[in-house]
Amino acid sequence: MKKSFLSTIITTVLIAFATDIVSHAQGTAPSTTPTTVTPPLNGGTPLTFQEIIDLGVTQSQLSNHAQAQQYFTQALAIQPDSPIAFFNRGYSKAQLKDHRGAISDYDKAIELNNRYSEAYVGRGQSKARQDDHKGALQDYNRAVELNPADPTAYYSRGLSKIKLENFKGSLSDFDKCLQFSKENPQAYAARGVVKQKLEDYKGSLEDFSKSIELSPKRPQSFSGRAYSKMKMNNFKDAIQDYTKAIEISPDDAESSYYRGFCKSQMEDYSGAQIDFDRALGQDPENVAAYYGRGFAKSKLGRVKEAIEDFNKAASIGNIESNKVVYSGSISKQALDDLRSGVQERLKMAEMSPERSEVYYNRGLAKSRSGDTKGAIDDYNKAIALNPTYYEAYFTRGMVKSQLGDQRGAIQDCSNAIKLNPKYSEAYFVRGIIRHALGDSEGCFDLSKSGELGYTGAYAVIRDYCN
Repeated sequence: MKKSFLSTIITTVLIAFATDIVSHAQGTAPSTTPTTVTPPLNGGTPLTFQEIIDLGVTQSQLSNHAQAQQYFTQALAIQPDSPIAFFNRGYSKAQLKDHRGAISDYDKAIELNNRYSEAYVGRGQSKARQDDHKGALQDYNRAVELNPADPTAYYSRGLSKIKLENFKGSLSDFDKCLQFSKENPQAYAARGVVKQKLEDYKGSLEDFSKSIELSPKRPQSFSGRAYSKMKMNNFKDAIQDYTKAIEISPDDAESSYYRGFCKSQMEDYSGAQIDFDRALGQDPENVAAYYGRGFAKSKLGRVKEAIEDFNKAASIGNIESNKVVYSGSISKQALDDLRSGVQERLKMAEMSPERSEVYYNRGLAKSRSGDTKGAIDDYNKAIALNPTYYEAYFTRGMVKSQLGDQRGAIQDCSNAIKLNPKYSEAYFVRGIIRHALGDSEGCFDLSKSGELGYTGAYAVIRDYCN
């Protein structure tokens, strides 16, 4: 899956925010400027050096960067020692994604004028585009030293600090940027991302709302605010914001995925499946969307199709730890009458770097379809990838009990309890099985289960332990 979602969605949001906002410094031409030059590229009367610079800046402002670059090159043929011409040509190259060429021109501009703060910012941005964020920081630091009131330098430095996971430093830089540029929607949105990283979702929501107020057509601000609402369990309002983001940017696969996730949280599994279908249509390698769709299909009773989606999720590759994905607890099926004892529940969880959760959920689906051997195989894989996966131990124990391996079931429940001493359902199941085998310790397990909050244990205690 493409890198998007809290670093991934974060990464996707940050890339969208990283728009260059460096102004084109035109400056004043030296007094040695010739009064005439060779005809400009578009023909006509010969122009002065400054007039060619102005033409290049105009073309750059019109996003005609290739044309602008040619004007600045012509200007440099007249004044080869002009830092302004090198700076502007570097900017044009950067817009054309020629960051190596841009850095070379910024180097020359700084060599000719080592106090050229805008050139340090431009060079830092091109270094950042090449993932040299430490080098970029050095340039931004110099730019801030030369011009302590430059919001662009603070904004750009804040973005690189995010990449270097210096979130508190990044937050400080965006605060500074907004001090000098109070109506900057990009800075509010970027600060919102940092607050999400610091788990300040309320503050993040406020920043995205301000960004939307200033620029109501930015889909990243709506999806960013939606993510904060989702983390605050406000799924209904999050769906509204993701819907707005999709209206503005219909190809936004991540917003489709997360909207589907929110719908699953609200038990709208049919709506969730539609969104996962949409996300997969836009991004066929979206592992989490296959996973989410499989979960939704499982909840809708389409177990065979669910298994196919889990298979696809497992086959694509490792799932990154910054994706929000699905995890469900098994229906607690100790002995025959436990099958309907506890309702399934859905929760948000952070996926392990391995595919343990994919195998776990595929095991659930196989178990529901009657493929108990296949289910155990998948639980074994989940545990091998994540030996602390107590739910997988517990669920494997349930299947072993169904197959008549009660000793193996007790051992798996014991492993689950060792990993999670407050696992009330595991105590309950172990207690049921122990009691059925004539072990008096079973009633102590049932009592512990009730003590930990599983009230269904008391009915069993009343009927069998007194």
